[in-house]
Amino acid sequence: MVHSCQIIVMQQKPDYLLDLDVRLTWHKMARMYNQQAAAHGISMSVGFILLHIDKEGTPSTQLGPRMGMEPTSLSRTLKTMEEKGLIRREYDQTDKRVVRIFLTQEGLDARYMARDVVFAFNNKLIERIPKAHIDIFESVIQQIQEILDEEDTNE
Repeated sequence: MVHSCQIIVMQQKPDYLLDLDVRLTWHKMARMYNQQAAAHGISMSVGFILLHIDKEGTPSTQLGPRMGMEPTSLSRTLKTMEEKGLIRREYDQTDKRVVRIFLTQEGLDARYMARDVVFAFNNKLIERIPKAHIDIFESVIQQIQEILDEEDTNE
């Protein structure tokens, strides 16, 4: 049985859902990046990890927070990357509890390809969207992130 207040809630349709536009846009971007990455034998996740590994190695515990990846997904992806020869793991010289991730030569080559794809898309955006609009977008995204950070601390 549906109560009258449920009917009102179900009938209300907001004119605009900002988060829906963000989600749909990210979905389209992810699909585009995955298609381009697949043409080079990797996934978008692998490409983004490649872009976040520092030359001096990156502790595996820092990669997840940098990229917003869950530890299980990151662990599984790193294992696959190691099997494909894109990365190697080394224990830190000063703290043996820390495992650093380094790119192999094959990983560096894949990183350059991923970087070129990301730069090409960003350059296309910069060429077609006026700088004033990009500045406003960056400001709005920053505000959304601040609101989300507040929501995180309230839980």
